[in-house]
Amino acid sequence: MSAYMSGFGNEFESEALPGALPRGQNSPQRCPFGLYAEQLSGSAFTAPQGSNRRSWLYRIRPSVLHARNFRAAELPLWETAPCRTTTAHPIDQMRWGPTPLPDGAVTFIEGVRIMTTAGDADARIGMAAGVYVATRSMADTYFYNADGEILIAPEQGALIFDTEFGRIDAGPGEICVLPRGVKFRVSLKDGPARGYLCENYGAPFVLPSRGVIGANGLANARDFLTPVAAFEDSQRPSVMMVKWGGRFYVCDTPSSPLDVVAWHGNYAPYKYDLSLFCPVGALLFDHPDPSIFCVLTSPSAQAGVGDVDFVIFPPRWQVAEHTFRPPWFHMNVMSEFMGLIFGAYDAKPSGFVPGGVSLHNAMLPHGPDAAAFEIAIHAELAPAKLENTLAFMFESRLSQHPTDFALTHESRQADYAACWDGLPDRFERQRP
Repeated sequence: MSAYMSGFGNEFESEALPGALPRGQNSPQRCPFGLYAEQLSGSAFTAPQGSNRRSWLYRIRPSVLHARNFRAAELPLWETAPCRTTTAHPIDQMRWGPTPLPDGAVTFIEGVRIMTTAGDADARIGMAAGVYVATRSMADTYFYNADGEILIAPEQGALIFDTEFGRIDAGPGEICVLPRGVKFRVSLKDGPARGYLCENYGAPFVLPSRGVIGANGLANARDFLTPVAAFEDSQRPSVMMVKWGGRFYVCDTPSSPLDVVAWHGNYAPYKYDLSLFCPVGALLFDHPDPSIFCVLTSPSAQAGVGDVDFVIFPPRWQVAEHTFRPPWFHMNVMSEFMGLIFGAYDAKPSGFVPGGVSLHNAMLPHGPDAAAFEIAIHAELAPAKLENTLAFMFESRLSQHPTDFALTHESRQADYAACWDGLPDRFERQRP
């Protein structure tokens, strides 16, 4: 049974056994119940107070007993930046159909297929984006990512994330974020699963600045949920897998690493229901920038610009007068990895389907296809609600480089750019 505490970036405390949390100091000489005190730091010790991330874990066995004597492992489809493909390819706009579910038994970790990378994981700048497919649960296998945090957006089938901090379940229309270094196991909740994944090498995701919007709207902190403490006291031999420096390693562990009986801090996994996002938009005329749909951002050293922005396009009312309502044609310094969780996207009524992906890289033009343009310029501009739709973007200030997997993917639409061929020359040359 999953249980949660609400809030984003707050200091939490949770104990699975009453009295397990020490009071008055973080690492007493003897912890309650004979537990070990261990700090998990998600930032440098000297980071400014507002960006300092850490949690104290009170566990049955210290992590050093779970993660040592590693040997190399292979997950060749989980690429890490910098990654420059050896496959020659144009810089065109690209689009793919859904990745088919595999016939055999594949866990969440084995099913990660990275499609683009940007930046440098060792420099802690940039991201990787892709999809995952899973047909079986991780049994007696655990994982943590030392290269970055992971944002998961299910598209088909729900997942259960058993973490050191407690259990999180997430299905289509929700996201789960697993911070760098947090150990977890993934189980299928209701059959085979597929979805999207972003590995963020840079600063942890935070809520974007609302600016003149003020204190309310967009994603509100109270709607983010962090799990309450739960622990496994298992003596069953297991396997720990780690992603570190773009490579994978495994080791044997004599017991479950999910043995945290109590914890407190502000560095923990969390989930968010995207239906709780409160959109803002134009109430009279014109089409605002898509940044108004930003849920989370990973800030960069450039003020106001994210290494990664997680942006959604949810159901919403459109009321603007004398306005072209779909996203306009544009070229952008940001690169855009886009996916569709359900429904249809108003700028691409056909060809872009749930489970699919599009990539519009930095300074490459894109916009609504010919059919969407024709519908939009003739539409009656009465108030209208976009319903049964949920699309998203992993947007980055860095160029995203397609992987060999993406470039050779069976569902890559070689004729994607033809969606704009029907746009006519509309210039009225005969008018004075």
